[in-house]
Amino acid sequence: MKVLVTGATGLVGTALVKSLARDGHTVCRLLRRESVTTGKKSKGAKPESEKARQRAGLSVTEATRVFDVAWDPEASAAHAIGDPQGHTAGADAVVNLAGASIADGKWTTQRKMQLRSSRVKGTRSLLTAIQKAELAPKVLVSASAIGFYGDRGDEVLTEESAAGTGFLAALATEWEAEAKSAQELGMRVVCTRFGIILAKNGGALPQMTKPFRFGVGGKLGSGRQWMSWITLDDVIAVLRYVLENASVSGALNVVAPEPVRNAKFTAELARAMHRPAVFAVPEFALRMALGKEMAQEMLLASERVMPKRLQAFGYQFQHPELPLALEDVLHGNAN
Repeated sequence: MKVLVTGATGLVGTALVKSLARDGHTVCRLLRRESVTTGKKSKGAKPESEKARQRAGLSVTEATRVFDVAWDPEASAAHAIGDPQGHTAGADAVVNLAGASIADGKWTTQRKMQLRSSRVKGTRSLLTAIQKAELAPKVLVSASAIGFYGDRGDEVLTEESAAGTGFLAALATEWEAEAKSAQELGMRVVCTRFGIILAKNGGALPQMTKPFRFGVGGKLGSGRQWMSWITLDDVIAVLRYVLENASVSGALNVVAPEPVRNAKFTAELARAMHRPAVFAVPEFALRMALGKEMAQEMLLASERVMPKRLQAFGYQFQHPELPLALEDVLHGNAN
């Protein structure tokens, strides 16, 4: 299988590329032009391709199956994908993971525009470029998020639940709508609504652990808000499952089957780290630090999301329960 991946240098993208290459698949990382390796080197320096391989954590064998292709989502669609070597020809699938980080910077008007453009416009540019280049992948797997559901209290949310309200819900709705336009190109489309991804070296977990390392960790606000989480290992396994099973299409909640309240999550994290969890962070402090809207939607919103469709497909989670998941991520062999 040949897979095109945007957002290939991010947390999920890096792990997915390595997983695919390890199992013998060909991967084209669609990178911004300035990031594509040139192969040039100065005296005594390692070739750019070797440095790129090392940064991605690829073995020499895995690196032979990974190609970097220039893609500029801001450029005109006619030349958005620069691939004179023809690496993208015959691609079977596209995994669209590109998007500016929701958590990097306060949600100013300008920042919101960037978050929207990197997702909605980026997806539109990708599909237009695929059409212009006369590529014909069979499937588009496009990232989304459980922010789609908004703040819903104790309501149990499945893929059948309606979109919520707020900035993140509107952003996810528009992002998914753009991805679904790939159906007009004859592609199977899957929108993966990621929960909070637990990983050792990236994502939200390293930030969550910082207060606990200094003995000042605790619940956020009331601690009653539901948190829907999933390990990085399960995220990659779900993406592989989706790519390899033509029966999967539409929205897919990529979360573990046991969401927990924030108070429970922080207690389990403290236990796994052998630290106390007694210092609750009041809501007003979060709103002062991040702004009311960002604090409410990112940290205080309650999203009790269930992986109804994954369970119906018979997917077997590697980490279905939070205590063992945290142990494995923090102290075991999980990513």
